[in-house]
Amino acid sequence: MQTTNQQDIVQPAAGEGALENHLGGDEARNYRRYQYNLVSPHVGKSLLEIGAGLGHLSAELAPNLDYLAVSDGDPYCLEQLAQRHAGDVDVDVLSLELPCEVKLRQPVDTVLMMNVLEHITDDAQALRDLAAATVPGGRIIIWVPGYQQLYSDFDRKVGHVQRYTPKTLGAAVRAAGLTPEVLKPINFLGGLAWWAAVRRGGASYPRPGLVKIYDRTVIPITETVERFVRPPFGQSVFCVARVPS
Repeated sequence: MQTTNQQDIVQPAAGEGALENHLGGDEARNYRRYQYNLVSPHVGKSLLEIGAGLGHLSAELAPNLDYLAVSDGDPYCLEQLAQRHAGDVDVDVLSLELPCEVKLRQPVDTVLMMNVLEHITDDAQALRDLAAATVPGGRIIIWVPGYQQLYSDFDRKVGHVQRYTPKTLGAAVRAAGLTPEVLKPINFLGGLAWWAAVRRGGASYPRPGLVKIYDRTVIPITETVERFVRPPFGQSVFCVARVPS
């Protein structure tokens, strides 16, 4: 982990590029559960989370892991991750900016990228770098913002290169030499809400009050419906890609 002077650490609210660190926090506990329920069945016993942010999701996954590595490129997030996992010898905290060589103390069987790939111009190379740090036959779990029609000023502020469809995400995964085993849009109602509030309504940032309402009302319905129906469209796209064995 890179050392950073305390005065250099910037709170997430201080810069537009770090706005995403608020989403999925304490204002969105149902959304975190929704993420966990989708992700956890595909996680093995060793995990590298790229762009772990404040570490909410990896902390929930940690009890079932033998080894965990969490990474981020933001000094504040790295500081919070180090504090969260202080003294745990089975957890490494890393500073990573993909594409790059990923150096771990051991290869992992699972890599998790939650709203990370959309920030990277050479997405296929980033996936190749991660595959090189994954055991043969391992999985890379990818969660990205969906559909360019939803691209807004918020996406621009936080540095999104693009929003994906299953087709475009599948193309990046295959270009990296991986095989998509799960590839689908998710959070259909969230996509409609995002379009209404941000794309049409002109909101530059999802306000915490609206996030709480959305979390309490829309997410439970979404999770129930998606157990039985595959949505044709969504706020996000979800993929589980297999590394060649």
